[in-house]
Amino acid sequence: VHHSKLDFFCKLGYSKQDICKVLENLGQEALEDDVLKELIRMGSKPQALESQAQPAPPKLIARGSCSTSPVSQWLGGDESDSSSHLRPIVIDGSNVAMSHGNKEVFSCWGIRLAVDWFRERGHTYIKVFVPLWRKEPPRQDSPIADQHILEELEKQSILVYTPSRKVKGKRVVCYDDRYIVKVAYEKDGIIVSNDHYRDLQNENPEWKWFIEQRLLMYSFVSNRFMPPDDPLGRHGPTLNNFLSKKPVLPEPTWQPCPYGKKCTYGNKCKFYHPERPHQAQLSVADELRAKIKVPGGLGKEEEPCTHSP
Repeated sequence: VHHSKLDFFCKLGYSKQDICKVLENLGQEALEDDVLKELIRMGSKPQALESQAQPAPPKLIARGSCSTSPVSQWLGGDESDSSSHLRPIVIDGSNVAMSHGNKEVFSCWGIRLAVDWFRERGHTYIKVFVPLWRKEPPRQDSPIADQHILEELEKQSILVYTPSRKVKGKRVVCYDDRYIVKVAYEKDGIIVSNDHYRDLQNENPEWKWFIEQRLLMYSFVSNRFMPPDDPLGRHGPTLNNFLSKKPVLPEPTWQPCPYGKKCTYGNKCKFYHPERPHQAQLSVADELRAKIKVPGGLGKEEEPCTHSP
């Protein structure tokens, strides 16, 4: 009898200690209703109710813990790598070298100046295309200055020679401009050249748009490589936004009102007034309602007042 009652109340969720105490007080032959009343009077609760009454302790997460989501890890890695925001650079080596040599000498030093300028900005992908026959010793009709720079850039995997060969004493040269535009288009990068590539623009409409939007022109001022601050004109992006994949929008600047304190437009004036506090632009009717603050229910429940004579 003791075991049967013990199992019965254990199934109800009460602890064995409380059940044994009640059975000792009431006796082994006590009715189940009496045992249940005594358990309730003692304040004993089933274990299921106790677990519901006690909420689970909150999980504390330390700030800056290593358990971050994949999205935050990706964002953190993207922010740390500043070079990922910069566009690849493809340099027209022949155009840059001849520009630095005043269109008379193939100046390899001009290529080095351009490469160093982009390196200092943090660009990691820089490619320079030069015809292969520039490896040959210089001649009177094609002088080359500082030819050893080409070998140094080739060892650094920056300079790429476009193929050329000789057939029956005549030099057969591949069109290096096509290499330049094609690589820059595939890499979604920037073309550094003063050439407009009009023949390639007419050849492919996609290349036409790309050359118009991604061509970076330059100048050499006292052996200094200087691209313009506005590559696409006065109304175009800045040089930093032009060379980056994620352009930074400038902060809006407030233009002061030309009328000053004599302005009669009030809050509807779109110019900046330093003497006026910043507030929401309300219409005249809304301003009057806010000042008067007439209660909405006034006049609806009015009843004629009867006065005694």
